[in-house]
Amino acid sequence: MDSIVVRRLKKSYGRTLPPAVDLQEPFSVRQGELFGIIGPDGAGKTTLFRLLTTLVSPDEGTATVEGLDIVRDYRQLRTITGYMPGRFSLYPDLSVKENLTFFASVFGTDIKTNYHLIGDIYCRLEPFEDRKAGNLSGGMKQKLALCCTLIHSPRVLFLDEPTTGVDPSSRREFWETLARLKDTGMTIVVSTAYMDEADRCDRVAMMKSGRFLVTDSPAAIRGDFGRQLLAVRSDEMFRLLQDLRKMPQVDRCYTFGDTHHVVLNDGCKSAPEGIGRILEEEYGHKGVSVRVQPATLEDCYMNVGG
Repeated sequence: MDSIVVRRLKKSYGRTLPPAVDLQEPFSVRQGELFGIIGPDGAGKTTLFRLLTTLVSPDEGTATVEGLDIVRDYRQLRTITGYMPGRFSLYPDLSVKENLTFFASVFGTDIKTNYHLIGDIYCRLEPFEDRKAGNLSGGMKQKLALCCTLIHSPRVLFLDEPTTGVDPSSRREFWETLARLKDTGMTIVVSTAYMDEADRCDRVAMMKSGRFLVTDSPAAIRGDFGRQLLAVRSDEMFRLLQDLRKMPQVDRCYTFGDTHHVVLNDGCKSAPEGIGRILEEEYGHKGVSVRVQPATLEDCYMNVGG
């Protein structure tokens, strides 16, 4: 059964600007699914979240969340969804406990009633429950924000880049928490800039300029890369990047960590050794290393996003 159904959505913020969201093709998210959205800043992720959580209204199209229309049923929909924006949006002058108590009261509940949903997170906050939220570390702020989002037991959870700027340990704990929530049957939609996090999702949508480029499981997206990909190094990495982009065998080249990732043209039969030999003999590079590289989700995004 589908938890979220989108039948085209369009939202613009100015007459002369391109739409922030322009989803022409319908898509859906299944109940109990962990659905990821990846894309650069300005891709439209936050606007899409605001549309689905009734914070802004679409210019065109319709969508339902748990069968409720995002425009017509906005009051009821707000009681069954939880939204954690990318920016810390709690009250910095209230303590940890005061923030949580306030958000519980907004939804007519209390901390005790739904403590089972937040217990494994809040136990780390309890020693600091009298501390003002504004004085918490980044990881602690994230944990408090998630507790406040979960305290009314939402059926659908929207998380907008929740781990940006958070230390690796807190990121790992956060995703372990999401896995436990998913096991309860909760539908979770999360946007992230970290490709290792996207790999934890059941399905991923790659978004650019307000549109979804491809939607599938991470494994299927990587499996459909369909091009030969190489990781290349030499002693002169900047000149190497320029020279690789001149080579007729190369369709695309970009820096990836301490190497350059090279996507060869369709039909190119050059072996890694051949590319290395050309770089040494025709371009004068030394210390050349060329190896076949399995495609990552980031490579797949570069391939479909241009």
